[in-house]
Amino acid sequence: MVPETTHTNTPSELRRSLGVTDAVVIGLGSMIGAGIFAALAPAARAAGSGLVLGLAVAAVVAYCNATSSARLAARYPASGGTYVYGRERLGEFWGYLAGWCFVVGKTASCAAMALTVGVYAWPEQAHAVAAAAVVALTAVNYRGVQKSVLVTRVIVSIVLAVLAAVVVAAVTSGTAEATRLEFGSEITVFGVLQAAGLLFFAFAGYARIATLGEEVRDPSRTIPRAIPLALGITLCVYAAVVIAALSVLGPQGLSETTAPLTSVVRTSGAGWLEPVVRVGAVLAALGSLLALILGVSRTTLAMARDHHLPHALAAVHPRFAVPHRAELTVGAIVAVAAATADVRAAIGFSSFGVLLYYAIANAAAWTLTVPEGRPVRLIPALGVLGCLILACTLPIISVLTGTAVVAIGAAIYTVRSRCGER
Repeated sequence: MVPETTHTNTPSELRRSLGVTDAVVIGLGSMIGAGIFAALAPAARAAGSGLVLGLAVAAVVAYCNATSSARLAARYPASGGTYVYGRERLGEFWGYLAGWCFVVGKTASCAAMALTVGVYAWPEQAHAVAAAAVVALTAVNYRGVQKSVLVTRVIVSIVLAVLAAVVVAAVTSGTAEATRLEFGSEITVFGVLQAAGLLFFAFAGYARIATLGEEVRDPSRTIPRAIPLALGITLCVYAAVVIAALSVLGPQGLSETTAPLTSVVRTSGAGWLEPVVRVGAVLAALGSLLALILGVSRTTLAMARDHHLPHALAAVHPRFAVPHRAELTVGAIVAVAAATADVRAAIGFSSFGVLLYYAIANAAAWTLTVPEGRPVRLIPALGVLGCLILACTLPIISVLTGTAVVAIGAAIYTVRSRCGER
């Protein structure tokens, strides 16, 4: 067993201040985000009446990933998540590759989420609002992780209330019909798997809990409890929303809308809820963006400590105990991207990269021994297989772009390693 060292509050280390509730809140803030407001339509187009099956497959893969991540995070309670686990269990290259996939992919996701805020809040000035949102949330994160938890807690509470209102409006309306939930003959295995791949990323926020491993109190106890709790709550919420949306719109109607939950309340005769749903979407996107910046900056910190990124980014603020240079750098890059480009259509590689990231996490968990807290072997094996299958069933442009980005990262590592040997 690797002993868990007691961290002192030095400028090079982060402060352990998060309990189980705080960690669950961060996970919920990452998962119950803008994805549920937009991901249902493309998933319904892929799976048709098999949308619920797609959600179930995504939940199973997410459970495997969450279990593997929790066991690894309890043993390696340091910032960086799978970057650290891959490095320690599989070798430096696999750790680097996981970190590369996470930092590059999630930085693009941050920009896309910021732009989502702008589109919902003020469509005519979407880019300006997106950049302002990034600056504001970077400032919140800079002040310390507890400030981030407080803001996330408020956002999660409001978003959950909005989603509950949508579900109640749907199931109590005269337009909801149970027959719309029946499976049709158009269901295909490939369609269900593609829908699962699209819906999977709505669950992916539990990684944020693991990447904050260095800031969690009693990580061997807190993280294994927080991750499944956050995942379980999210699954229940998503299942209720999917069933409500299908019962009102049906698979065809759901696949044709660009704003699924707005369409649900309008069709249910609760049009007065549309502005509320818009506000909920903005807050959900803000919550996801806040947690994404947290996670990316912590993985950047870990990679900078090992000189895979500029070592100056490894600095920790002496007062706020946050990786302030990493946060400011990530915030600046995301703000520029959100202000100058429509990145929503160009982040397919992010989805591909996240699945590869979790495949490496499951492979690392497979190498754990029983005394080290290894999960039942079936869990990481199913996790690796599920991640790779879902990655391959994503839209072809996502697979090609993702493969190219991974190859670039591997090439950079190879060149740097050979230069170092010389």
